[in-house]
Amino acid sequence: MDFYQFAKTVVFNVLKPIYRMEVIGKENFPAEGGILLCSNHIDNLDPPMVGICSPRPVNFMAKEELFKVPILKSILPKVHAFPVKRGLSDRQALRVAIDTLKDGQVVGLFPEGTRNKSGKLGKGFSGAGFFALRGNANVVPCAIIGPYKPFRKVKVVFGKPIDMEPYRETKAKAEEVTQVIMDHIQLLLNEHHPENK
Repeated sequence: MDFYQFAKTVVFNVLKPIYRMEVIGKENFPAEGGILLCSNHIDNLDPPMVGICSPRPVNFMAKEELFKVPILKSILPKVHAFPVKRGLSDRQALRVAIDTLKDGQVVGLFPEGTRNKSGKLGKGFSGAGFFALRGNANVVPCAIIGPYKPFRKVKVVFGKPIDMEPYRETKAKAEEVTQVIMDHIQLLLNEHHPENK
């Protein structure tokens, strides 16, 4: 067992009893090929929660500052995280993400860019569309439905892949594709949120 699988098992065993996790739509997750996994962002626990629920290893961008924290700087690379400078056009991070997608791996992204505690889905940054168009990958939308409160259920819902080929053929703009992704996430939230039942 490599470190990623070991960490995934440990985190799963810690979070599962606290948040009564329910995973929906694992069958929608392609078994191979590059995938851009795009989710809403409601809590700092979202990356590990999505990571342990995903059937494949997920490479997450993490803010550069975290790689300067003594313990984290040695752990983060082992759990497939890579640094990104927030608020700047970080070409190195862009290159790593696109290369990772082209290599047939999964890159996890929160298009809102920061946590949104309002319960409403915020506006997505165009970077999501940029990666989706350039990375030779399909997009799997994901919805995290909380709240993160002890012994309350947290749902992680994976939607069906969004085929990016039509958007590449029409040379769609990154902003347009980001909006398509956000619309798919919103549909998942609408369908699975308990208040909407």
